[in-house]
Amino acid sequence: MTATGVLPAQELRQLIDAGVIAADPAILPAQIQPASLDLRLGHVAYRVRASFLAGKDRSVADRIAEFEMHRIDLTEGAVLEKGCVYVVPLMERLALPPGITAVANAKSSTGRLDLLTRTITDGGVEFDRIAEGYHGPLYAEVCPRSFSVLARAGQRLNQIRFRRGQAVLSDADLLALHAQEPLVDGSAVISDGLGFSVDLRPESGDLVGYRAKPHTGVIDLDRIGHYPAAEFWEDVRARDGRIILDPGAFYILVSREAVTIPPDYAAEMAPYLAMVGEFRVHYAGFFDPGFGHAAAGGRGSRGVLEVRCHEAPFVLEHGQVVGRLVYERMAARPETLYGAGIASNYQGQGLKLAKHFRD
Repeated sequence: MTATGVLPAQELRQLIDAGVIAADPAILPAQIQPASLDLRLGHVAYRVRASFLAGKDRSVADRIAEFEMHRIDLTEGAVLEKGCVYVVPLMERLALPPGITAVANAKSSTGRLDLLTRTITDGGVEFDRIAEGYHGPLYAEVCPRSFSVLARAGQRLNQIRFRRGQAVLSDADLLALHAQEPLVDGSAVISDGLGFSVDLRPESGDLVGYRAKPHTGVIDLDRIGHYPAAEFWEDVRARDGRIILDPGAFYILVSREAVTIPPDYAAEMAPYLAMVGEFRVHYAGFFDPGFGHAAAGGRGSRGVLEVRCHEAPFVLEHGQVVGRLVYERMAARPETLYGAGIASNYQGQGLKLAKHFRD
């Protein structure tokens, strides 16, 4: 009997060989992560009037024709401007068999740039969710929120994870797993997933995060460790364990807990209940097997929180629960774990900006 759960890298390769996942040009080995596949931007971006979903029985191409303002060639690179909405056909396409679904999400570095990236499909009625049996192209909706970016064809802003059946851990399962192999350093808050809180009392100093500056230059997405952080971010400091979030501002903060994802599991970060405050935490949500785990060279890794406040200023206090991790079983242990011999930028992380910045 075929195992249920999140499909590991070795099974993703089998789906590629079988044509379930296809691409032009062919998928590169570097796109395959322990429990997900990176998706690549195609050669054209369509500037559209508004974000949209295709809707039942409608194609994304039809909706682009309806809402397109102009198109941009990404072959040699082009600027995607802050505050604008773009739809980019991706190089990958799917022919999902019955029983396999997919979910997409922005990559960590994409989320830390406040670069809203969501996947849409023909006939889709939800962002980032792809039903079993879907045959067709994939598109990325890209909306730079804080910084204009220079994007090129082939860049990987989002990723996709495949599931066979449902293997989400119940709270009872999570409690048992935590008792066997601690998932956080300290007591676990378990309610519809593993809760995590914000750290506003660092062990040393008073730097608790960063806030995006409103008027900055363009970020070339291919330049790693290139941009002085101070040109794009201002420090957020707290001496009394609290900060006030300004409406519309974007913040990078860090979880109080150091999190572990055991090798036979994957996790997805989900927003916490809206009743705790008018803000959203973490737009990029996949945690691969081995994140923060000793088997992959980790000793627990903090979760970086991408926070945007909405209608009113909001007081955020140290230890306030702001999100949750939903754990799922893997269909099989991946051949490679996060941080173990692969280019994993955030293993063992604390408070950390996207990989494009330097101190």
